[in-house]
Amino acid sequence: MSRPLFGGALSAVVPLNAVDVSELREIPDNQEVFAHAQTDQSVIIELMEHQSQVEDAQAARYHFEDLAGSNKASAEGLWEVREVESISLSELKLQECSSAWLLNGAQLVSKFNEEAKNTVNIHLCVFRLPQYTTDILVTFNNPVNISPLSSSAVVSTDVGWTLQDFHTLLQSLQLLDPGVFG
Repeated sequence: MSRPLFGGALSAVVPLNAVDVSELREIPDNQEVFAHAQTDQSVIIELMEHQSQVEDAQAARYHFEDLAGSNKASAEGLWEVREVESISLSELKLQECSSAWLLNGAQLVSKFNEEAKNTVNIHLCVFRLPQYTTDILVTFNNPVNISPLSSSAVVSTDVGWTLQDFHTLLQSLQLLDPGVFG
């Protein structure tokens, strides 16, 4: 079932067991953040300024590297891009985007500025909407190797979200009110 985002300006099918993080802590107005109820997985939907100086094919890498900096994973060896591919617009409900790019990568990140680093597979999609001077960034953070010293080292028996859940969200994302872009 589709869920309203950004006050109903957008909607998407969010994975099962998703907890709206804004009910737990303050989230910036340009983000919708969902965490899996049992695992450390999260999905973040962000309205970002369109980076007109970045070619469409480089947009996902640009945002991934920016994310690596925010995660303090920008040093050599703390991140890798495995694959970047274009998504066919015919697969998407978000017909307003000029292009969409999917990136598969990984980053070594700490939670809460801890010493312990966890390996997180990052699946990122950027929808380019130059007519609204916006890039919509959807990120699926999927921890695959948790340090025993991390506060995330609690063992969960829950299977968690799959890449198919992420792709369902991407394919179902739609714009209902362009006024959200200001």
